[in-house]
Amino acid sequence: MAQTIPMTPEGRQRLQDELKHLMRVERPRVVEDIAVARDHGDLSENAEYDAAKERQGFIEGRIAEINDKLARAHVINPAEIESEKIVFGAKVTLFDTDNGNEVTYQIVGEEEADIKKGLISINSPVAKALIGHRVDDEVQIKVPSGIRVYEIINILYE
Repeated sequence: MAQTIPMTPEGRQRLQDELKHLMRVERPRVVEDIAVARDHGDLSENAEYDAAKERQGFIEGRIAEINDKLARAHVINPAEIESEKIVFGAKVTLFDTDNGNEVTYQIVGEEEADIKKGLISINSPVAKALIGHRVDDEVQIKVPSGIRVYEIINILYE
């Protein structure tokens, strides 16, 4: 049995939007590019044709990958979660005891992770260390630069 992939409703929507774009815009465009390149003659020395075929392979691979992920998706709406502990979907505010800074992360599926937006993968070391903890807990997280100590200030499900 294939392993399910946890994701938020927003993550599923982003995948569906990307799939729609690939199928409705990118796929027809690359088919047209291949046809135009074919019209230029000898395919053995046609860089445009090779590039278009390579792009087509990428697009078809990504479409298959997205379809697989959507088929295995286990969509979890954080707004429906009632928990005092940190679980998937939690938006967690942490206080870094070393430098006094506050950071906020939301624990999301791997496909949705974007550290610049504060979205961390459920499989990341930080998320794994936070899962199961509550507000006011102190958590030691092993990161590449060493061990960081955070105090959990707030947990929000929205």
